[in-house]
Amino acid sequence: MILIGTSGSSKCDWELIRDNKKVLTLSSSGINPYFHTEDIVEVSVRSLGKILDYIEEIEVVFFYGSGCSSKTLQNIVERALSKVFIKSHIYVNHDIVAAAFATYEGTPSFTCLMGTGANSCFFDGDIVRQEVPGIDYVLGDEGSGAYFGKILLQSFLRKQLPPEIATAFEQKYNITKHDILQNVYMKPFANVYLASFSQFIHDHKDHPFFRVILKDGIRKYVEIYLECFPDHKKYTVHFVGSIPYFFEDILKEILIEKEINLGNIIKEPIEDLVQYHINKHFTTK
Repeated sequence: MILIGTSGSSKCDWELIRDNKKVLTLSSSGINPYFHTEDIVEVSVRSLGKILDYIEEIEVVFFYGSGCSSKTLQNIVERALSKVFIKSHIYVNHDIVAAAFATYEGTPSFTCLMGTGANSCFFDGDIVRQEVPGIDYVLGDEGSGAYFGKILLQSFLRKQLPPEIATAFEQKYNITKHDILQNVYMKPFANVYLASFSQFIHDHKDHPFFRVILKDGIRKYVEIYLECFPDHKKYTVHFVGSIPYFFEDILKEILIEKEINLGNIIKEPIEDLVQYHINKHFTTK
């Protein structure tokens, strides 16, 4: 029996697998060692309820998370998981690795992650390789949900939104400059807060104002996170996350413009990641 968890900053999805079949599917709050202490991670995992009934049977826990990009950060999550799953072997890695595994089809390919944050890699079936590291929402994450949310809030506060968009925004959120600055600079998880506004952008994605912003942001993502690989046109490129999923038409437009070969687009990696592990750990036996 194995437990698989994949987490962004907003949400963590869990699947419990016995042999090659799902036993349980649950979700919890996001786990990110940049923002969560070992104790907070442990509390979040203990909130999983029914999965804890299988502690004695779970042999391996595979966890892939946003922020788990270094051994130091991985250790925070690993120690917390070890306190809960005391008889299990714990494997912790970055969420870009989960995305690579989830999109792998047996041949080398690129995987682009565009959710709350942004990242990319090349996976040949053996090694996950990155050219440009993820540097999170303050310094980077171009093309992510947090990136687009930041642009929306900047435009709102600077009174640069078209009148009809400004009216719709004010009616939906009824927030002030103080509210925004407090959530961005004084409260935790500013990246999740910023990314939450991507829903509003999606609701109005056909407005010319947002079409320009979305095209520019997705183009920046491709130029920074994909064109950094010299052979980015040689292999298929897969996309994972809410941004490529909800703005697929704009993404395709940019990729055609840049002559890049699009593979699959998946919103959440958990289902395909589970199948990858089933193929790797069960069907080969």
